[in-house]
Amino acid sequence: MTTRRKFLAGAAATAMVGFAGPAQAQQLSLAEVSNYLNRLQTAQGGFTQINGDGTLSTGQIYIKRPGRIRFEYNPPDNSLVMAGGGSVAVFDPRSNTGPERYPLNQTPLKIILEQNVNLGRARMVTGHTSDGTTTTITAQDPDNPQYGNIKMVFTANPVELRQWIVTDDVGETTTVILNDLRAGGAIDNIKFNILAETNKRG
Repeated sequence: MTTRRKFLAGAAATAMVGFAGPAQAQQLSLAEVSNYLNRLQTAQGGFTQINGDGTLSTGQIYIKRPGRIRFEYNPPDNSLVMAGGGSVAVFDPRSNTGPERYPLNQTPLKIILEQNVNLGRARMVTGHTSDGTTTTITAQDPDNPQYGNIKMVFTANPVELRQWIVTDDVGETTTVILNDLRAGGAIDNIKFNILAETNKRG
């Protein structure tokens, strides 16, 4: 899978795993989830990514809304994916041609990185279910459904994003499981500066 597809298909993604929680937690409403995402200004933690071919990657994730996210992949991958300034850049340590770049608004992650998340928009949410422990919401860009979708899994009390599965424009899926995602705290803007990272790498 190409690095672009790896990001689109799952720069976020997740095999459905069980989470401890109340026996029958109430299904979260779209408004509750929208409010949670809008309050989530910064966050960081670990992640495990399950790629479409079944391989695993791990690393650290940094989120700074709106519009910024960074995935630092651990060895042996050692790649880096970041979004900032409306673009996504994929840094491959094996490449000497610079990062691959493309618009953030062509990825499903744009949905949760927007300035104002409103899952109540017409034609945005295509799935909204609960298994009694987690609430799963599938969303797409209502104006560009061809870009794919993101399936987000939340727990309640308190509301927390636990994982997401991104399906890209050709149907490839990637799962990202968030490990100990900590909301709040300062994250330096330099972590999302594509030009600065490009210059740093020569």
